[in-house]
Amino acid sequence: MSLESDLYAPVKALLEGQGYSVKGEVKGCDVVAVRGDEPPVIVELKRAFGMALVLQGVSRLALSDSVYLAVGAWPRNMRDVRKLCRRLGLGLMVVAKQRVDILLDPAPPPNKPRKDKRRLGRMLGEHARRVGDPNRGGSSTKVPMMTAYRQEALRCAGLLARNGPMKVAALKVAAEAPKAALILRDDHYGWFERIERGIYGLTPQGRLGLEQHGWKESA
Repeated sequence: MSLESDLYAPVKALLEGQGYSVKGEVKGCDVVAVRGDEPPVIVELKRAFGMALVLQGVSRLALSDSVYLAVGAWPRNMRDVRKLCRRLGLGLMVVAKQRVDILLDPAPPPNKPRKDKRRLGRMLGEHARRVGDPNRGGSSTKVPMMTAYRQEALRCAGLLARNGPMKVAALKVAAEAPKAALILRDDHYGWFERIERGIYGLTPQGRLGLEQHGWKESA
């Protein structure tokens, strides 16, 4: 695998085959898989096994006991790698030629880390609100991630481009954007302008943002 993100599709297919809803790049996690009320499965992707990957995996144990490390090449010192992962409570996958081999399933380590419930709630909330799966897990951080917040902002911008200035309450309903008031007020992307109290319009930067994300006037 030439890129970390090349590992994403095979891992996603494996987990979806087991009934999980899988999305990439959720709150810093390369892969997040959710199935019913079960704890999420988190997978961190790297082309080769190394300390950076191990540290990511250990960090994710604060969110779930089901954390896998997925690598695109077989580690040379496989015996030691398996021993390390087992000691830390991490699972291990190897992705080669679109095939995923699960070498080790996660098991709670002797000193089980405490779960960060607030961080876990934010991750699961983002997973639930995000429409579709617009990001490939393992993608470069130089590429803007399509978050649920950005999706809501785009839906609001699209309606304003089509209809002209609108009331916040109307936008919230029509765009299915629960955070519309916050998005318009904070205006992180420079897309919105306040026309008068409770009414917002679209800036030229907003139209540019829509074009960059593939929005068309006829959409």
